[in-house]
Amino acid sequence: MTTAGVPILMYHAVAAAPAKAARGLSVAPAAFAEQMELLADRGFTPLTTRQLAAVWRDGRRALPARPVLITFDDGYEGVHRHALPELLRHGFPATLFTSTGWMRGRGAEDHAPGAPDTTLDWDQVRELAASGVEIGGHSHSHPQLDQLSDERLWFEVLRCKEILAEELDSPPISFAYPYGYSSQRVRRTVRTAGFGISLAVGNRLAARAQGPYALRRVTVRRSTSIAEFERLVEGRAVARSFAKDRALTKSYAMVRRTRRALGKVRGARV
Repeated sequence: MTTAGVPILMYHAVAAAPAKAARGLSVAPAAFAEQMELLADRGFTPLTTRQLAAVWRDGRRALPARPVLITFDDGYEGVHRHALPELLRHGFPATLFTSTGWMRGRGAEDHAPGAPDTTLDWDQVRELAASGVEIGGHSHSHPQLDQLSDERLWFEVLRCKEILAEELDSPPISFAYPYGYSSQRVRRTVRTAGFGISLAVGNRLAARAQGPYALRRVTVRRSTSIAEFERLVEGRAVARSFAKDRALTKSYAMVRRTRRALGKVRGARV
């Protein structure tokens, strides 16, 4: 790797024919297989989010050679159908961040509509966990957390943690912000709920100096070629690859802050 930092890869759906709403942030099964083969051939060492947190929290332990994290957001069925066999073939761990209200198999009380494609059921989530995939939180219904009231924010984070603890017999350690959006208030809530590490997006390599509640990831899309994927995991030209994304993210962050402030003003007038 040519630059300091750890590539944390952010996947969503892995599907041959994804729903239209999920297509841009999906990858084809063959492309995912090719990407995992490249990681193996280049001698990368995949870690779970929990493992990365443990090393950086300790301060005395060194990361393994060529570390990389493979993460999936939301909880789509293709992670079990297509990604898991490739992970097992290479002996790679990974982390799945689940929006608990989108998972299939609980009652109507815990169902949150809005998933853009077919999601996992809880038996599949448990099988992933038993196969070496760390299961982390991704809120309950996948809202923009920084736009919520304090009460609703707390519900989204805590209910997600409670359901994961119930279904997996162990509380989750890691969390990923839906859409990558957070704020100091959101990060404080996630920390208070008992999560030990949280991931954003940012499209840059992760570094310990970013802090345990704002680690950056790089997005893997359906349009990501194998040459571009190699550059990302090697840490080459990451900023250039995502220059447009960063500009849009910065602009939209300002819009969200303004929207949140206006919402608070309206609430105070009611």
